[in-house]
Amino acid sequence: MRIRIVDAFTDRPFAGNPAGVVLLDDAFPEDAWLQNVAKEVNHAETAFAHRLPEGGEADWALRWFTPVTEVALCGHATLATAHVLHSTGAHQGPVRFTTRSGVLVATPAADGSVTLDFPTAPLTPAETPAGLADALGAEPLGVLDTGPNVGDLLVELADEEAVRALRPDHRALGAHSARGVIATARAQDPAGPYDYVSRCFFPNVGIDEDPVTGSAHTALAPFWSERLGRPDLTGLQASPRSGLVRTGLRGERTLLTGSAVTVIDGELLA
Repeated sequence: MRIRIVDAFTDRPFAGNPAGVVLLDDAFPEDAWLQNVAKEVNHAETAFAHRLPEGGEADWALRWFTPVTEVALCGHATLATAHVLHSTGAHQGPVRFTTRSGVLVATPAADGSVTLDFPTAPLTPAETPAGLADALGAEPLGVLDTGPNVGDLLVELADEEAVRALRPDHRALGAHSARGVIATARAQDPAGPYDYVSRCFFPNVGIDEDPVTGSAHTALAPFWSERLGRPDLTGLQASPRSGLVRTGLRGERTLLTGSAVTVIDGELLA
């Protein structure tokens, strides 16, 4: 079967967040095989999808695996999968994926970008855990829980420079949330090409720093839309690879828009 590596939330190769994408001919094989493929690919996520019978609530079934575990929600690997389906002609128009987080819709645009319709993360104020500032390497202004689908702590920092300068203790961060920590701040230049910055650290699922995280933006979108007074924003994830995510808050749903580029197209032999 074919396996592809796709850089998501970017319009150029070797940027954004790489994901493996495997389109299966039939139902999902055993979990151990899926996990071994994801471990072999060794990117933040590998997506596996297979076509569903016509007439149902979804067109394709979709699952996501990090190198060490299956996850409940992944934005960049969903974008990567939609990009593969549209660029290869395997699916035309909006595609509905059935996932552990419900039915997710990916809609292509004429410019090649894809908009994902994801559930908005519920944000709940939380006490700053003891030791979080030391583990992160910066003092939080505030901390919120992002709910079960995302599973992170959302941590606001003083400014963009503080986010970019983080050098966290990844092992220590793992004690503070189910998946990891999203660090964020308002953009230094309000008139610039992005409204807020973030970085995402997920040691509990084997990812010290994720390059660009779609699921995190389902929490970042409501957080910054409330503060900036606008439903439509652009976030920059300031990892070394970097990437832009356009977010649109629509109540209980959040729209995530980005581009993707296929960089490897090969054959999976195992």
